Amino acid sequence: MQFSTFNKNLANWQGTSLIFGVFEEDIESQLENIKFVIEPELLIKKVKQNKFEGKKTKTLSFEFLDQKIETLTLIGLGKSKGIKINDIKNSLSEIIRKFVDKDEKISILLPWELINSKEEIIHLAASTRLSSYKDNRFNRKRDEKKILKEIEFLNLTKFNDISFKETESICEGVELARRLVAAPPNILTPKEMSIQASKIAKDHGLGIKILDKKECEELGMGAYLAVAKGSDLEPKFIHLTLKSQGPTKEKIALVGKGLTFDSGGYNLKVGASQIEMMKYDMGGSAAVLGAAKALGAIKPEGLEIHFIVAACENMINGSAVHPGDVVTASNGKTIEINNTDAEGRLTLADALTYASNLKPDSIIDLATLTGAIVVALGNDVAGFWSNNHDLAKDLKDASAEVGEELWQMPLKKSYKEGLKSHIADMKNTGPRAGGSITAALFLEEFFDDKIKWAHIDIAGTCWTDKNKGINPSGATGFGVKTIVQWIKNK
Repeated sequence: MQFSTFNKNLANWQGTSLIFGVFEEDIESQLENIKFVIEPELLIKKVKQNKFEGKKTKTLSFEFLDQKIETLTLIGLGKSKGIKINDIKNSLSEIIRKFVDKDEKISILLPWELINSKEEIIHLAASTRLSSYKDNRFNRKRDEKKILKEIEFLNLTKFNDISFKETESICEGVELARRLVAAPPNILTPKEMSIQASKIAKDHGLGIKILDKKECEELGMGAYLAVAKGSDLEPKFIHLTLKSQGPTKEKIALVGKGLTFDSGGYNLKVGASQIEMMKYDMGGSAAVLGAAKALGAIKPEGLEIHFIVAACENMINGSAVHPGDVVTASNGKTIEINNTDAEGRLTLADALTYASNLKPDSIIDLATLTGAIVVALGNDVAGFWSNNHDLAKDLKDASAEVGEELWQMPLKKSYKEGLKSHIADMKNTGPRAGGSITAALFLEEFFDDKIKWAHIDIAGTCWTDKNKGINPSGATGFGVKTIVQWIKNK
């Protein structure tokens, strides 16, 4: 889908579907602004009959047979005084979702004078496009549905030279992440994830290295390979590299948890653990690959960026890792596995060690790591930990800019006592209390502590049941926009 603008005389506009934003105050005079498509008098009576007052998220739609347009939708923006960009985003997103299967092109006319910068318009455009996303891959009636191909902004003269090319690239990255997360585990296998990574590399000129099981054994990745032992599917360790043309001023590693399915292993997921939903346990790797796609198109200057995913399944067979086994990670540290369902941190242990050996300035890992973070923060806020104040602030600022909320959690060092093992260097889980914190402390053992690091736990935010009747896929692509914005801000 693409964005476009129409900044000529509106009398020459020839669209068929228009969304028009309306404030609560003096609706009749606002309707004068759309007299280029319909006489306001025809609408005023209908507006009064339907008691439409322009309140936030309220809508009123009209369909015409004998007018210049076929469909007109008024969306309420609330009171104009003190309105925020998020208010406009929310109102617009709500109505866009309802148009997904109806029109191939939607035109939008809003009170642009209340928007302060190009960045706000760009984020509004991204929010609008992503609200229209629908995954019909596995719906046999998908060919009967229309696909929204274009969103057109009318009268955007305040920002006449605005370009949406970068926005389209970021949205494509988010949409890729959503497709990966929503794909069933028999479709998105570790091999298929490596194929998707190879496609990104080919399309955008990134370097790529995919390590097979033997190569991972040679690197001593005993923690990662222990998780993969129970599956008939071979693990794939994915490493994409994006280098700018000029001199490199900073090296960054992005690491994503890549469990394409997590049964829990011998600590089998039962009951409320929702084993049937564990296709989304690769949400972190989806965010990393989505960011790779977006950044591969944007090509930020002065940066060398590594995208790393240790992809595998956590399954059960006669070879599967046992609770109580001791494995050795590639940095030489030994781990007593007291819970096979805490497998993501084992794969990340070797992925973080691999990233650390690249000697980056910063490492950020994203993972659907703990149920504890869902209990703590719910489904709208991701928890994150960092060993560096500046990195934490920059990530928090980037997330706020794009509307993905992060909440910094403590790296409480005394909680490491809970990871002590009598027979190995550490256990892979600590006590139930503070489970997301001990998970972060575990990860901290697998990279050079001189490297700036942040861990983002997206277990609650990578999937949503909101708008389920409109977009049943549920995948959010959380993390892509934050990572890309953080890098763009450099």
